[in-house]
Amino acid sequence: MRPIGKLMIIGGAVNKGSFAETEYDQNVERNLNFFERGILRKIINESRLKEDSVIEIITTASQIPQIVGPEYKKAFEFLGSKNVNILDIQNREQANSDAMVARANAADIVMFTGGDQLRLTSILGGTRFHDAILLKYQEQDFIYAGTSAGAAAASENMIYQGSSSEALLKGEIKTTQGLGFIENVIVDTHFVQRGRIGRLFQAVVNNPRTLGIGLGEDTGLYIDGDIMTAIGSGLVILVDGRFIKDTNLTNIELGQPISIDNLIVHVLSQNDFYDLKTKDLTIVNSQYNPIPQDH
Repeated sequence: MRPIGKLMIIGGAVNKGSFAETEYDQNVERNLNFFERGILRKIINESRLKEDSVIEIITTASQIPQIVGPEYKKAFEFLGSKNVNILDIQNREQANSDAMVARANAADIVMFTGGDQLRLTSILGGTRFHDAILLKYQEQDFIYAGTSAGAAAASENMIYQGSSSEALLKGEIKTTQGLGFIENVIVDTHFVQRGRIGRLFQAVVNNPRTLGIGLGEDTGLYIDGDIMTAIGSGLVILVDGRFIKDTNLTNIELGQPISIDNLIVHVLSQNDFYDLKTKDLTIVNSQYNPIPQDH
C-alpha cells in the first residue's frame, strides 16, 4: 500500500563536519548552520498545516541534544513555524511511554537530527513511539524528515559503519536494520564531500535489489509515494545493482578488493526525479526534453 505520508531525507553540510563523526561535537554551532533554506521551507510547505504544523525535533541520535535541539527549533521558527517542540528520547522506556506516543500522534512533522544512527535505531526501533510514527506515515498526511543519521536510519536497511578509503574491501561496510520508512533502498550521507561512493557500491553489491542513495551536502530527497525529487544545492547519487553481470564477492576473503561488472550509477541535481516503481530517471533540464520546474 502506498503511504499517505512523505519523507524528506537530507545529506548534511558542506565543509561543516559530520553529525556522525566525533569532530561534530567540537563545532556544533557551525555545523548546524547547514540549514539550506529551500529544504526547510519545503518541509514546512509540504506539511499539513504549513507554519501551524506541529513539529517535533527528535534529538535521540545526538550526544549533545541540549545544543542540537534548540538550534533546530530556532531554524524552523526563523521560517515562521509556530508550534516547534523538542523531544529528547534517551532510552527505550521513554520511547514506550504514553506521553511519547501522545506526542507522536499529535505531530504533523518529526525532524530527526544527526548523530549516531545506531544509537537512534537501538533506542527507538520496535518501540511504541516508532510504531506510532510508522502508522502515521502510512495512514496520514505526515512528514518524516531527517538529516545525516536521521536520513540514514529512514530506510529498511542502513549503513552504520565503514571507512570511505577502504569501502570496497570485502567486509568493511557494516549494515543493520533501519527504521523502515522506505523499503529496498539504503541511504548514505555527507556523500560527495567525504568520497563515500565505495560504501554505497559495496552495500548494493551485497544485495543488488537494493537501490543505493547517496545524499550530497546541502542536498536532500523529497519522497512522495514512488517519486523521489532532488532538493537543495548539491547532488544525489543513485546506485542500481539490478543489472550487475559479475562480481568476485563470494570468492574472495574478507579484506580483499571487490570487483563489479556493470553497476549503474545515476546523478540527480535539483528538481530531477526518479520513479521507484518504473526505475526511470527524469532530468528536468534535459538537453532532449526540458520539463517545466513546477512539474
